[in-house]
Amino acid sequence: MVFAWREGKLLVRGGASEAEQPALATWSDVVQWGVDARPHYLGALSGTACVTVTLDTTERLPEGWRWAGLRSLFFALPEPLLALAGRAFQVVEWDRTHRFCGHCATPLVTRTSERARECPACGLVAYPRVSPAMMVLVTRGREMLLARAQRFAPGMYSALAGFVEPGETVEDCIRREVREEVGIEVGEPRYFGSQSWAFPHSLMLAFTAEYAGGEIAPDPEEIAEAHWFAADALPVLPASVSIARRLIEATASRLAGER
Repeated sequence: MVFAWREGKLLVRGGASEAEQPALATWSDVVQWGVDARPHYLGALSGTACVTVTLDTTERLPEGWRWAGLRSLFFALPEPLLALAGRAFQVVEWDRTHRFCGHCATPLVTRTSERARECPACGLVAYPRVSPAMMVLVTRGREMLLARAQRFAPGMYSALAGFVEPGETVEDCIRREVREEVGIEVGEPRYFGSQSWAFPHSLMLAFTAEYAGGEIAPDPEEIAEAHWFAADALPVLPASVSIARRLIEATASRLAGER
């Protein structure tokens, strides 16, 4: 099975209707269109070896084939395949953007013992980038603090989130982001779960935290609105593929059970 990419889009066959699941390419399918770099082995899925490559082609695809953005496949691919597609996207993006040494500009060479590229001149080693980010759902009794970011669709709310800065713990990041985005303080964070998010190379770590003080004061550059919501009166939430939805629904269920 081949996860073949061109300009950030995945090569699939079929799946134009909701009733049809898209199919991925095989190696014999992609070699005819010109592989731009060596394939990266991803592992095996149900006994089938999987690789990812970048295609260097502007040719018109045969009938039935198309280029699809990864987000558009969220509800078209089964979860194990979608997770592997996210990994494949991150690997080819790393490969595309790490051709030269960031220190001396020498072309990098591929290490055979691990997924890394090394500079033959100065020895710098470049690994695939992973950017840790946190998400926190603040609770106050049986209420949850949900916010609508400026970039969200109208009416949709979610938990607060932000990237971890250099030298910062995830716990410090949670307190800082909550303070910066909505102006309140929180207690000790409680871990919920994590999700790899391939846009472009994030690892989202989700938490809950109890409200500890302050009045909601949204940062207008980041947050359009932020409100307390009862567990049984939630607004429109993010898609079920995101950990945000799972975090909010699990917390709402827990709070409802504490009555």
